[in-house]
Amino acid sequence: MSITILSLSLILRRHFFPYLPLLCLVASLALVPSLLDAQNEDDFARARREMIERDLRPRGIKDQRVLKAMGAVPRHLFVPEKQRPAAYEDRALAIGEDQTISQPYVVALMSQLAGLKGKERVLEVGTGSGYQAAVLSCLAADVYTIEIISSLADRARAIFSRLGYDNVWVKTGDGFFGWEEKAPFDVILVTASAEKIPDRLWQQLREGGRLIMPLGPERQNQILIRATKISGKPSVEKITDVIFVPMTGAVKTENR
Repeated sequence: MSITILSLSLILRRHFFPYLPLLCLVASLALVPSLLDAQNEDDFARARREMIERDLRPRGIKDQRVLKAMGAVPRHLFVPEKQRPAAYEDRALAIGEDQTISQPYVVALMSQLAGLKGKERVLEVGTGSGYQAAVLSCLAADVYTIEIISSLADRARAIFSRLGYDNVWVKTGDGFFGWEEKAPFDVILVTASAEKIPDRLWQQLREGGRLIMPLGPERQNQILIRATKISGKPSVEKITDVIFVPMTGAVKTENR
């Protein structure tokens, strides 16, 4: 850019000196969009810091790695443009296809419950917007995420590529069956509700691994649980009441 500006300056001085003020104004206006973008990003960064201090720390999110990830991942880029002014409010937002992006506190809570140290292999069921997977990518070595709705999977792939999240892999398919060829996983995180832990997913969790998901009836009060695999069986902790969108696909047949 400096070469282009220098060349323009020389041309202006030699040939258009009488019009120099006007032409410089036009050149300056060309930089306005990038300056506005920078200001917007500063505003969003400030909103993330406020979100952490307002909605996460006071409610028990203490894992410093999780807080750092929540402060780094640009949630506003994972929601539709018209939703961006509300991106850092502590509430779920619609992302299309009758799906939502979870509220920041729930994303942080599930990430903290995963207990990640940085070397783990994680499976996420229900990519949705891609926001939860992006946060997990800052905390684990590899994140494999499955989305049954192809348009959401495609959108997530595109944003991961654009933002440089190169340790996240997206599969379009039914998360009920997991991602067997990439198993076993240290952590499995399910971002949709079911009435019981899907057996296919449980079999893909390594011994000592943790599965975090909401259990309960569709679109009613559910319980967020963490199940640790001990001698092949789940040791279940009940965490808090939640409401998630339901798992779709083969899980519907399984529950009949």
